[in-house]
Amino acid sequence: MRNYIKNPIFIFILSFLVMPGMAKAADWYHPTVTTTWQWQLTGKINQKYAVGVYDIDLFDNSVETISSLKSSGKKVLCYFSAGSAEKWRPDFKKFNASSLGKSLQGWNDEKWLDIRAKNVSDVVYSRLDLAVTKGCDGVEPDNVDGYENKTGFPLTKNDQLVFNRHISDEAHKRGLTVALKNAVGLAGDLVDYFDLTVNEECHVYQECDQLAVFTKQGKPIFNAEYKYKPKICAQSLAKNIRTLFLPRNLDDSSRKSCD
Repeated sequence: MRNYIKNPIFIFILSFLVMPGMAKAADWYHPTVTTTWQWQLTGKINQKYAVGVYDIDLFDNSVETISSLKSSGKKVLCYFSAGSAEKWRPDFKKFNASSLGKSLQGWNDEKWLDIRAKNVSDVVYSRLDLAVTKGCDGVEPDNVDGYENKTGFPLTKNDQLVFNRHISDEAHKRGLTVALKNAVGLAGDLVDYFDLTVNEECHVYQECDQLAVFTKQGKPIFNAEYKYKPKICAQSLAKNIRTLFLPRNLDDSSRKSCD
């Protein structure tokens, strides 16, 4: 190969082999291990926090809200569920009946999805397009660990890895940062594909060490705990984890930050 590198004809051909839409590492926002964050998925967004990233709902927030956050120097991650169908979402009817599985535990209006189905991928990719249209800097796709749950489908770990990697690739093609949500058992397999991880209660479930593959690559762990314990902050800071104590409905009715 080295004999052709300086050949102008080779360079000309190579320029056509590289797809124009192929994303490069510099094409999207890269948070660092010290990036601070706020997570609010319900209610009117409280924009007062001096943090680097806001994580908010994709559907429930307007272009104006996202623009306002960005104009004050914040980056915006937009949340949506990738592995489940929520009946209250405006694009719910786009899912085929055959793509809908069992209800999520405690959420009767939310069904697991057959992530092997093209129909599911098509809806997920349209949500990535919506994130771009609304001006989101990145996305937080939820429920990307269906293979570990009773979905109604015979999903394997490999099925999940393929689905999650496709989400990452498609997000990056659109210039979007992408977070790995929970799915701790896949962290080692997916750290090269995702720009950060968003986790719930890694201290409670003793999963923080499994997520350390992210901080080792300079990528942040955004962690939310739902019961305040002062010792957790000491543990989080020692492990370079950005931990917030929040209400379970993520409505900003309370907030404590270890940072």
